[in-house]
Amino acid sequence: MSSAPLPLGPAPIKFGTDGWRGVLGVDITVDRLLPVAAASAQELAHRAPEGLDSRTVLIGYDRRFLAPELAEAIAAAVRGCELEPLLTDTPVPTPACSWAVVERQALGALVITASHNPAEWLGLKIKGPFGGSVEGDFTAAVERRLAAGGITRPIQGVVPRFAGRAEHLDGLRRKLDLPALVQGLQTMQWKVIVDPMHGSASGCVSELLGPDAIGFVEEIRSHRDPLFGGNPPEPLAPYLSELIAAVKRSTAAGIPAVGLVFDGDGDRIAAVDENGRFCSTQLLMPLLIDHLARARQLPGSVVKTVSGSDLMRLVAEGQGRQVLEMAVGFKYIASEMLTSEVLIGGEESGGVGFGMHLPERDALFAAMLVLEALVEGGQPLGARLDALQRTHGGSSHYDRLDLRLASMEARRRLETLLAETPPTEVAGVAVQEVIRTDGVKLRLGPSHWLMLRFSGTEPLLRLYCEAPDADRVQTVLAWARSIAEAA
Repeated sequence: MSSAPLPLGPAPIKFGTDGWRGVLGVDITVDRLLPVAAASAQELAHRAPEGLDSRTVLIGYDRRFLAPELAEAIAAAVRGCELEPLLTDTPVPTPACSWAVVERQALGALVITASHNPAEWLGLKIKGPFGGSVEGDFTAAVERRLAAGGITRPIQGVVPRFAGRAEHLDGLRRKLDLPALVQGLQTMQWKVIVDPMHGSASGCVSELLGPDAIGFVEEIRSHRDPLFGGNPPEPLAPYLSELIAAVKRSTAAGIPAVGLVFDGDGDRIAAVDENGRFCSTQLLMPLLIDHLARARQLPGSVVKTVSGSDLMRLVAEGQGRQVLEMAVGFKYIASEMLTSEVLIGGEESGGVGFGMHLPERDALFAAMLVLEALVEGGQPLGARLDALQRTHGGSSHYDRLDLRLASMEARRRLETLLAETPPTEVAGVAVQEVIRTDGVKLRLGPSHWLMLRFSGTEPLLRLYCEAPDADRVQTVLAWARSIAEAA
């Protein structure tokens, strides 16, 4: 669990890049959540597209402490806005709510979740009628409604339920050839080990692949644990020792394994290859780009964030695809997916979306496509990724460091320094280009760069680095840390 000190009082209600989150019992209380839910529902109704005559607002929740109870509580707030709440009958991956909004032609969805944050957190995500997260102008309007103090009275009553999880899985089955995938995995004699990190995607892979997959699909950490085993439910290598060990044991026993991991609300993915190597979307995205463009020959451009690996661009361009580079945050990718033909869009932190699916991260759909790509290529994950790099070049060595600065004043000094006199050299290598799409990205060479990006509201600096080898990554990050701490 996070060791950061808990705040003494609630923070102002302010939406971040994907919802409103805070510490349960401090920031997130029933008294604070009800007006936020009401304002969000009112804004969904106010912005309903022409021709959408629904009055339904879907409500979902994850497996966190008090999430089911708070989901039922906000149903009363929605009803108080003269709208019709419809609640999931079980905890669901957040993408299940996005899927249901589109399938049911609802006004939108409110999801009680704190995603990958530590166990003491909870929050609210808002999904629009298009099946993805609402944008910043929407949440700004919700904040204005709250500031104006409009009064709605929650109306209690029996809340109707719907099978959100089952409907989502049925939808994925219609988009995938799962019998062929299961047969391919059986032929290859591989093992699939799934780690949902105690989150709401638990059991979904086994259910999708069905009874024929019994024997080569194993799930760990699938039971509900609101403390998530003591670590945030975020798919990062330091939190995956059990999965990595299980994959290594299987491979050592002569059965190559792939590990799949989901965050707490099932919208982020990572993997572990047959050798126990952690594979973030920096590596999974190139694999998916190759599979969808070459093997499936699906149309569309590739959208990546500025913090995404150069290997994504190299593979995409090798398949003749246009590559668009955005600021960090899936909302920018989703916006592009709503306005143009996109093959795939993804960010380094685990979110991947597909033009043939939803303008939304859906880790379960991504996981099935990863398995499909491995079966099509006839190689385990690590071998397949190594082959991609040999074909297209690029680096697989990447890391990120989140650095808390001494104060907001220290942050301002560093921001000024980077704006006025960015480094001309990084750890002994000349800077070739300064990119300011989001923060400051210093291009040092092919598949070699350092990016410095500040959090929106905190004295927090995120350092990203890709380099030709792992030692160089750590050297560059150490150099960047020393520069930041000296500012």
